[in-house]
Amino acid sequence: MSRFNDLLHRFCPHGVRYQPLSDLLVYEQPGKYLVESTAYDDSFSTPVLTAGQTFILGYTDELSGIYIASRMNPVIIFDDFTTAFKWVDFPFKAKSSAMKMLRAKSGAGVDLRFAYFVMQTLAYQPQDHARQWIGTYSQFRVPVPPLEVQREIVRVLDSFTELEAELEAELEARRAQYAYYRDQLLSFPEGGVRWMSMGEIAEMRRGTAITAREAVEGLYRVVANAPFSTYTNDSFNRDGETVVIARSGAYAGLVSFWEGPIFLTDAFSVHPGPNIMSPKFAYYLLQQHQDELHRMKAGAGVPHVRVKDVEAYKVPVPDLSEQAQIVGILDKFDALVNDLSIGLPAELVARRKQYEYYRDRLLTFDELVA
Repeated sequence: MSRFNDLLHRFCPHGVRYQPLSDLLVYEQPGKYLVESTAYDDSFSTPVLTAGQTFILGYTDELSGIYIASRMNPVIIFDDFTTAFKWVDFPFKAKSSAMKMLRAKSGAGVDLRFAYFVMQTLAYQPQDHARQWIGTYSQFRVPVPPLEVQREIVRVLDSFTELEAELEAELEARRAQYAYYRDQLLSFPEGGVRWMSMGEIAEMRRGTAITAREAVEGLYRVVANAPFSTYTNDSFNRDGETVVIARSGAYAGLVSFWEGPIFLTDAFSVHPGPNIMSPKFAYYLLQQHQDELHRMKAGAGVPHVRVKDVEAYKVPVPDLSEQAQIVGILDKFDALVNDLSIGLPAELVARRKQYEYYRDRLLTFDELVA
């Protein structure tokens, strides 16, 4: 931090100017870059992007209308409804007409990477489904120190993000290793174990509809296609262990495991007979087959996974002692790659907190009085 402090003392001892983002960045609409077909395939070369959490939706073979971003010519993609944004330094096509491509305005005296970091400090959540950039988001005033200071901040924060990327790559390798050993442990020689349908093994219980008003400030977590950050006072299931299969949407077929009471909506739970299969073994077995479960989606409107199709799905059923042995091994692997309190996941969480601390500290300035 000594170099940073020296630069502050040299270039902005009395503070820095604050300007609205509209003075610093220009935007481009995505119309000519929109993908025409959603027949994505990983063998194709051009990624199709969204500014949301998914980021890369798939890959297209379309050759026209590609946005040519690169390391020397990067861009920030911005979702005009949610205000989510991503840094992109490779060619791509866009999925949504609500996306905006942001670049540094010529002569504005701002480094685009600095603008990307400073946007991360803006605590703003849209309250309505309206376009945000022109009327609201671009009017937020942010600090604009001299370019020498901006570049030093970028250098420091990039060093944190590079370390985080290395940890994420290592964690991803561990997860691939975990999936490999899980598949090995759950592969049984033909004729070595019984094969039964899930309907013979377990009872399936459908979730109950719940409104947003009902899912607040309660005791029990609401579980749907993906975990909600809301709670309800009504418990759908009080069992100690519950296997849940998401029913519809992008998460259809996603398998999750819950301990303690939950409220289930837009999903169904799997309850194996205690003398046939343990809930945790059922979880690992179904997790292994998530892709097959996802492909079971059917029906008009929003396709969904049907209970009767899962009930007909056949799986191997070793004896309970072998199940317990396999669960013990997989629990240890699972903790190493998913438990936020130990190992790489814990280190990654610590690094992210450290990054956020230094980012907020480096991007806090006194405003220069005119």
